[in-house]
Amino acid sequence: MASDEPLILVTGATGFVGCQVLRELGERGVLVRTVVREGTQCESATPGSIETVISTPDLFAENADWWADVCKGIDTIIHVAWYAEPGKYLHSAKNLDCLTGTIQLAIGAENAKVQRFVGIGTCFEYDLSGGMLSVETPLLPLTPYAGAKTAAFMALSPWLPQQGVEFAWCRLFYLHGEGEDARRLVPYLRAKLAANEVAELTSGLQIRDYIDVREAGRMIVDTALGSEQGPVNICTGIPITVRQLAEQIADEFGRRDLLKFGVRPDNLVDPPCVVGVRHEVSN
Repeated sequence: MASDEPLILVTGATGFVGCQVLRELGERGVLVRTVVREGTQCESATPGSIETVISTPDLFAENADWWADVCKGIDTIIHVAWYAEPGKYLHSAKNLDCLTGTIQLAIGAENAKVQRFVGIGTCFEYDLSGGMLSVETPLLPLTPYAGAKTAAFMALSPWLPQQGVEFAWCRLFYLHGEGEDARRLVPYLRAKLAANEVAELTSGLQIRDYIDVREAGRMIVDTALGSEQGPVNICTGIPITVRQLAEQIADEFGRRDLLKFGVRPDNLVDPPCVVGVRHEVSN
């Protein structure tokens, strides 16, 4: 690759979202440096697309000086890494570790004269009572996960630009697709239907914005390689009920009869509608 090509640092490149970001960058011929947890591999990388793989026992425990050294020669950071174990991540104290580690990364990036920093947020940062959520929707995080993400955004969005570093924040909506944890809805449905077993569900009336993780990866890379700053919704903008999604999947197997809605109680604090408002990015 030519020496004047951009060099991008990706954290979390072995995770559910990070794998797709890494793959998309490779398909576009972008050279990448990755930071991964010891013992993991960047299996989705395009051959020849990785400049260096840096491993660490815990990237969120590293200090700003360590990050400044890692970021030497980097043009853009795509910071995907965060604690995200299904069933635990929303309320885990590990979110605080991720927050403090992210701030250390940002300080190191500024010291290394990185030009652009792209972080990954969540739609749960918003006041979800709005239903249709744009980047102008007020923020109202209700869990430690959303609160830590919001805190990172609120700290970095004014500070990094003041230091001459462009800053964008990609808020993810409801992801599904390749590499998804088996405990999540779509893999659960596929496993049950493939085994000709009943899938027990809630009413399914909740309206959501589901986006394939590969498309989310493409949108994150578009943002990273573009010039837009501030919050960006990574979403489809298309409302669909959980019931409709389940029925679409069941139709692939010809087994809608295996879907049993209303067997599980609805979560009374679950918002009825969470849909993103998209806006076109002009690069």
